[in-house]
Amino acid sequence: MSTVDANRVILTGENPFIRLSRADGDAFTTTASFWRILFSPAGPGHVLYLKSELTDDAWRIYADNIAMARWLQSTVQGMLNAELSDLSIPVTDAQFSKSGDVRDFWTERMDTSDEEIALTWYSVGEPLLIHTQPNADSARRYGVCTVLIPTLGARLTRNGVVAAGQPWPRDRDGKPFSTCALAFSESWTEAP
Repeated sequence: MSTVDANRVILTGENPFIRLSRADGDAFTTTASFWRILFSPAGPGHVLYLKSELTDDAWRIYADNIAMARWLQSTVQGMLNAELSDLSIPVTDAQFSKSGDVRDFWTERMDTSDEEIALTWYSVGEPLLIHTQPNADSARRYGVCTVLIPTLGARLTRNGVVAAGQPWPRDRDGKPFSTCALAFSESWTEAP
């Protein structure tokens, strides 16, 4: 039996996310999908897709590689959230940095000429290794192999203002999970 996945790897990197709501089960008041891409057909880079009351409930995109951000919208990110397949959403040029120790907390920072955004994850849970195949679900063209680390604490700030809401505990295949997670060692695949 081969240990090599027969599918084509289209990207590898990280994809931590934050989904906050005021009450468990309510619609998300903040949705943030952060990507640190090490390898993709459009090159490496960082991108933050953000929709929140802090952005007047409109999607904002920040990137240091616009071509990569657009490629991601036309592939994996657009599949994960159809609203983000809209390539007319402007992309703002940004610089990115990180800090922390995943055992305690992790912070991703994004700066533009007039905005500072910080995403912080804490109350870190036990990692889960997730592996799905492309087309295993008719709505998911791509497969993924990732380490998801749920966090029961998360905060997003824009220019010092804290986003409303909080993360909520979830169950994923009988394991403790959350509406917020660090996603490291993430590789996405498509069928050959």
